[in-house]
Amino acid sequence: MPYLESLRVFVRVVELGSITSGGRDLRLTPAVASNRVKELESRLGVRLFNRTTRNLSPTEVGKVFYDHARKVIETLDEAEAVVAGFSDKPRGTIRVTAPLGVGRRIVAPLIPAFADKYPNVDVQLRLSDRKVDLFEDGLDVAFVLGELKDSNLKLRKIADCDRVLVAAPEYLEAHGTPQTPDDLLGDHNCLLLRFPRSPEYFWTLQTENGLRKIEAKGRYDADDGDVLTQWALEGAGIANKPRFDVAQHLKSGALVEVLSDTPPLPASFGCLYPHRKLQDPKIRLFVDFVASESKQRIAQL
Repeated sequence: MPYLESLRVFVRVVELGSITSGGRDLRLTPAVASNRVKELESRLGVRLFNRTTRNLSPTEVGKVFYDHARKVIETLDEAEAVVAGFSDKPRGTIRVTAPLGVGRRIVAPLIPAFADKYPNVDVQLRLSDRKVDLFEDGLDVAFVLGELKDSNLKLRKIADCDRVLVAAPEYLEAHGTPQTPDDLLGDHNCLLLRFPRSPEYFWTLQTENGLRKIEAKGRYDADDGDVLTQWALEGAGIANKPRFDVAQHLKSGALVEVLSDTPPLPASFGCLYPHRKLQDPKIRLFVDFVASESKQRIAQL
């Protein structure tokens, strides 16, 4: 078992890029994770990583060994999943990612109830508005909000989420309330969710003449959707947000919906996971649980 643990540590260190991150992901201290890697190198008689004060990267032999070690871990996990299916007691760890807003308000609140129902399953939730790679990051399930497409992954659509354009009353007093989509192209400051390598940015609005793409422009943007909400609350501009994400602010009057006759196109909420993961009972149960419960939660917000 120590050798198997060392393999797991090695695989996660390669995937996450550091011994500290790899160890933390497996709930090990950096010292223990480092010892596991050293034990593995000693057993194999080769150096698996190039180490500098600022960087850690696998050697050529380390890259080759990683490919095989990952297959060993995946095969073992799949075998354990099959056995767990027979015993009706799923066990193991599920690594989950979700965008910040939907993760905080929809997915995260459901995890304790799932964990209580299946006490032998651990759930590790990682939140980010950036696009992630399930394979490179070693993740099992990715919840997504927006355009759902990935030919290499299994897609399950859960719900359509209405989007709204919102601004603070103070902003509208100072800059005027837009009456038509064309007004957004004037002096209004659109608050944009963007990150490095993101595509050209458009807001797609629903009009009586069909869908219309507006080239939204603003003086600043962020890669965190909650930052955009805070900027909107502070009167900095107009934000395009899922309704559930700003429902409490609309109810309190801190934010006001604008252009309600030409709202943004709804965003699809769903999840992506590798096809083989569907064979794992804990993955199937988790996806089913979140899909069922999240619909009710979205409707309540």
